Amino acid sequence: MSLNAEQHQQPQPAEEVIDLRKYFSVINRSKWRILLLATLIAILTAFIVLNMKQVFSAKATLLIEAQQAKAVKIEEVYGMNSAQQEYYLTQFEILKSRTIAETVISRLKLAEHPDYAPKESITDVIKGWLPFLPSAANEQKSPEQLGLERREKLLAKFIENLTVEPVRKTQLVNIYFESHDPKLAADVANAIGETYIDSQLEAKMGITQKANTWLGGRLGELRQRLDDSEKAMQEFRLREGLIDVAGVRSLGSQELERLGVELTAARSKKAQVDSFIRVIAQYGKNNVDKLESLPEITAHPSVQNVKKEVVTAERKVSELSKTYGPKHPKLLAVKSELATVQENLREQIRKLIAGIENESQTEGQNLASLEAEMARAKGQYQDVSGKEAEYQRLQREVETNRQLFDTFMSRQKETEVAGNFDSAIARFTDRAISATEPIKPKRKLIVILAFVAALGFGVVVAFVMESLNDTIKTTQDVETVLQQRSLGIIPKLMEKKTLSEFNRTFFDTENRPFSEAVRSIRTSLALLALDRPLQLLVVTSSVPEEGKSTVSSNLSFAFAQLESVLLIDADMRKPTIAKRFALPAFQPGLANYLTETESLNDCIVRDEQSGVDILPAGTIPINPLELLAHPRFLALLQELKGRYTKIIIDTPPVQAVSDALMIARLADAVVMVVKADHSRSGLIQNSLAKLIQSHAKLYGVVLNDLDVKKAERYYGSYGYYQYYAEKSDS
Repeated sequence: MSLNAEQHQQPQPAEEVIDLRKYFSVINRSKWRILLLATLIAILTAFIVLNMKQVFSAKATLLIEAQQAKAVKIEEVYGMNSAQQEYYLTQFEILKSRTIAETVISRLKLAEHPDYAPKESITDVIKGWLPFLPSAANEQKSPEQLGLERREKLLAKFIENLTVEPVRKTQLVNIYFESHDPKLAADVANAIGETYIDSQLEAKMGITQKANTWLGGRLGELRQRLDDSEKAMQEFRLREGLIDVAGVRSLGSQELERLGVELTAARSKKAQVDSFIRVIAQYGKNNVDKLESLPEITAHPSVQNVKKEVVTAERKVSELSKTYGPKHPKLLAVKSELATVQENLREQIRKLIAGIENESQTEGQNLASLEAEMARAKGQYQDVSGKEAEYQRLQREVETNRQLFDTFMSRQKETEVAGNFDSAIARFTDRAISATEPIKPKRKLIVILAFVAALGFGVVVAFVMESLNDTIKTTQDVETVLQQRSLGIIPKLMEKKTLSEFNRTFFDTENRPFSEAVRSIRTSLALLALDRPLQLLVVTSSVPEEGKSTVSSNLSFAFAQLESVLLIDADMRKPTIAKRFALPAFQPGLANYLTETESLNDCIVRDEQSGVDILPAGTIPINPLELLAHPRFLALLQELKGRYTKIIIDTPPVQAVSDALMIARLADAVVMVVKADHSRSGLIQNSLAKLIQSHAKLYGVVLNDLDVKKAERYYGSYGYYQYYAEKSDS
């Protein structure tokens, strides 16, 4: 098999499931205690809140103007941009400022109000009761220091009761003040708004006066600067003879532009002439034939006219040559005309070259003249530009000084006008009025919250107590915690009975669940003894008061219906069997037989109702453990086994004495009795360990005194007991 297959076949750990019923059962078991705790705490809370002083709150609403109403605009004088968000945040902080608070405290004389009057501290009261205590530190302070401390405490308490809350996305701000006196709360809220408005008006007036004084001082200085700059500009114009600087500069610019165009044309023409002259020099002045082919010469009108004549003469020579001989007069005349025209062409070319050379000299002189004129014009233009720059500088200074002077003059006039216009930056939209209902304490809410919190606390305590409670409560606890077999349960009897009546409950037809529970235990023991003898049965417990005697007696009744039974009371320290069966105190029993003061037949008593023979403890001995360890006790058991098929021995608790351990190792079976929700699991486990160490044959545990109805609600179904209970009720 592969490794993956082996891993697949391995059992998977079971997922841990949260059992909500367990948690609900914990709450259900403690519900009345939790409700009682919550009710007591709610009553205590109600008593406390009823004695608390009521607090009233008053609200005043201010509208803070974004643009202050002014006769003229002088925002620059005040130096603030009211459109900014920081402006409103600043105003909110001013409303909460110490200065506003101190002004309101002084105006309303809050130091004399009962809510703010200094009260005697607990320390002072205790010192009055105990004068031997050392002096307080306050007695060593000066009156000024004490007064300062009182003012600081008053101011802190005042600010603590004050709340400034802006209304979102509006220019409104709410002023809340809390006090035990509703009228005082309204007065303070209104006083804060009024004080804020007055302080802003005073601040504005102060700023206006300072601005007016400062502007007045600056105006004289600016006026002098303006006069000086105007005088300097006028002197410069007179000194330089300037009338219209802009016109002169324009004429100079036009002349420079004209000279630039002419100079460019002259330079271009001079360059063309010089280039032609260089070609002529390259071909040679006398080489007319080469010069004749130059485009500049060919394109000249005079040369073109002569060339036309040459062409005409050559055409005539060609025509006559076809008709006449070389020496014909007409042909010779035409050839002579051709030679004359060609010489004329050469002469025209020579004249043209001479003219071009003269033109080159002329163009050079003209270019030099234009360059000199350009240099002169540039100098004049630069001189005019320098004067213009200086003039413009003086003019700008005059304009700047005039603008500053006009601006400050205008601001001073605005400030003078605005100084007499008292416009507040805020106004009331709603004034505070005396409240009729307190805002706190919210008594109903506090009591409800206290009740709910107490419920939660009670639930937590219930879970804590449940986690600390390690007693055995169910048959499941017997198997999981004690790891022992559960033989059955003995239901709890609610009605009050005497010990003798309680011992006969097995025969009471009104308590059939009880008798059926005992029979169920008998059946469990019988089934466990199918393959082994179970003649001698020991019943014990960990500590007293767990019901081992009850289990012993009732098991005797159950087995007596099937076989002969002997019930032995081996608890010779605190015997109870004789009392349960209403036997007289002098009735001899086990102790008498072991001390050889009575015979066995005299010690055994028969119960007629159940048919059970009883061997009581008898007279309480001094040394019960030694009697039980004596061989006579073992011989007694062997003799009794010959008389009875079932012997049930009621022994002392395991944790109290060692008697049970001595007897348990002689028994065929040992039954441990555990009272439900009584003994701690650790103690029971210790008792079981002692029995096992003494080689006792521990068959299981009987859970005694179990409240079946409660167990059904909290731990699960015990339905067959409920079935018998309903049947008996019917």
